[in-house]
Amino acid sequence: MNHLDKDILHLQLTGSFKGEMTVPGDKSISHRSVMLASLAEGDTHIEGMLEGEDNLSTIGAFEAMGVAFARPEEGKLIVRGKGIDALSEPEDVINAGNSGTTTRLLMGILSGLPMYAVITGDRSLRKRPMRRIIDPLTDMGAVIRARYNNNNLPATIDGKNSKLKGITIKTPIPSAQLKSAIILAGLFADGETVVEESMKSRDHTEVMLKHFGVPVEVDGNKVKVSRVNKLTGCSIEVPGDISSAAFFIVGALITEGSELRINNVGLNPTRTGIIDVLLKMGGDIKIENTKEDGEMRGDIIVKHSTLKGVEVAGEDLLRSIDEFPALCIAAAFAEGTTVISDAEELRVKESDRISVMYECLKSLGTKVEEKNDGLIIEGLGSDKQGLREGSSVDPQDDHRVAMAMSLASLHLEHGVKIKDSSCVDVSFPGFFETLKSVIKN
Repeated sequence: MNHLDKDILHLQLTGSFKGEMTVPGDKSISHRSVMLASLAEGDTHIEGMLEGEDNLSTIGAFEAMGVAFARPEEGKLIVRGKGIDALSEPEDVINAGNSGTTTRLLMGILSGLPMYAVITGDRSLRKRPMRRIIDPLTDMGAVIRARYNNNNLPATIDGKNSKLKGITIKTPIPSAQLKSAIILAGLFADGETVVEESMKSRDHTEVMLKHFGVPVEVDGNKVKVSRVNKLTGCSIEVPGDISSAAFFIVGALITEGSELRINNVGLNPTRTGIIDVLLKMGGDIKIENTKEDGEMRGDIIVKHSTLKGVEVAGEDLLRSIDEFPALCIAAAFAEGTTVISDAEELRVKESDRISVMYECLKSLGTKVEEKNDGLIIEGLGSDKQGLREGSSVDPQDDHRVAMAMSLASLHLEHGVKIKDSSCVDVSFPGFFETLKSVIKN
């Protein structure tokens, strides 16, 4: 593995995935831990905290509002909670970097706080749609203004002139960020706030609120909250991120001679779609040592397998939405055709993930067709006929695409060249070093 220059990583790896490992803490849970701990009274001790760039954006946002943080050692964070009504108005613009979760959930919180705030982000985040969040918050009484027809950052949130009231809403799309923003605003609103989805999106916010002592009613795909006066600091152990583990699971499945154990991975049922899909593809995956402390977790053991193409849509797709790039690589090295549908939401992620993965898979020599809502991928099969040497890919600054395409390096004599590979630091600092450490001849 060596750098050709500051922009391109030339990744050349040979061998199989062997041994055992852990992955960094869950990004979604880490975001929510910091946010709710900042609103709580007293200290919250977070173990396993992911300090990738996105989560550092969340920490920075609450530091700007007067919350103090202590880092006694790597992976541990102490949040000195100020209480739900004691945050200070930020003196400068809050920069959320590349983090959509920071932005959208923070909009819900700021709508209920008596302060004026401005949120912006990097070039990619400023292109991502915000009106889907702003409209329901405005219906609750929030005063929010954003660029381009109230759809893009920068955005101002005038909590001083907001008076929130609870609403009952059926969301137009199942989205954890949309659901969470409304629920968090509901903590400051008069009356009940009820959010109902057509399919259940990830429920980390609901689980985390209960951990901080907030009453939350969950009935199927419906969540109900009311105004609260207090959150109480607590201790949180963040499990490993299944979205990060997915790259190593897929890598081991498609690489001969592999047998890998990934310890302490989050297994929240709203997030394990990737496991279910890979099992349908014929993957040899076992789960051991499960335990639950609000969030289910366990160890994942995976062995090289001959995968077959499948259809992925609906709830299976929703429960594996962040793992789409890894799933595409599994499909590319499977026997037969994989059809991925219902993935329109991926066009407004860190990149247009459908289009970017289409281009990246084509660059490997994979036969792939782009649809409005997904991809049709013709697997290379066990003989990998058509795999193109000298492949160079551009992940378009998308961390998950860069990590997914790195897996192809094990199947190319001359490896793969990845442009702007540092984008992986958003969710998995040190990813390439970790990848190299579990590849053994």
